[in-house]
Amino acid sequence: MADETIEADTVLNAIAALPGVTVARRELGELVVEVARADAHALFTRLRDEFAFAQVMDICGVDFLERAARFDVVYNLLSVTRNERVRVVLQAGESTPVTSVSSLWPSATWWEREVWDLFGITFEGLADHRRIVTDYGFEGHPLRKDFPVTGYVEVHYDAEQNAVVYDKVKLTQEFRNFDFLSPWEGMTTLPGDEKARGERI
Repeated sequence: MADETIEADTVLNAIAALPGVTVARRELGELVVEVARADAHALFTRLRDEFAFAQVMDICGVDFLERAARFDVVYNLLSVTRNERVRVVLQAGESTPVTSVSSLWPSATWWEREVWDLFGITFEGLADHRRIVTDYGFEGHPLRKDFPVTGYVEVHYDAEQNAVVYDKVKLTQEFRNFDFLSPWEGMTTLPGDEKARGERI
């Protein structure tokens, strides 16, 4: 166990010394690395080639609406041979593309398409920017914090037109009369009281 800790600390120190790395720490036993966006691709190449992080398990986005570079792009990498995970975080703005890692890990294409679809973060070098989660013709990016909760349009099948159609979202509902009196407060006799008093039914 001590040898594993020493090896893990050596890897952490080695990654912390790489160009562009601003933060390298351990959280709950996993490596967390923050890197400048311009140096990210070079870091990913070294993590794959020198540190055996051969698999990208997930790429996701986080929206910090109040920040100038409002998005975090989070990469979760796995080294099977060393039984180690690393989370790499970089910041991106709405108009600043992130270099795609699909040339390093072809499976990243799926994740990058999903991040683009849901957050609108563009990836430079990604060959396929088609939507992957939302529907054809969808407008906006639904996981952005400024996206309206109800969306812009709703989809339904119209039997008269024999087609799927888009309409503006309508949240109409019938007038409801709310009675806030508890049903128990209005009852003077509860079912079963007659048995407690010994009455015959």
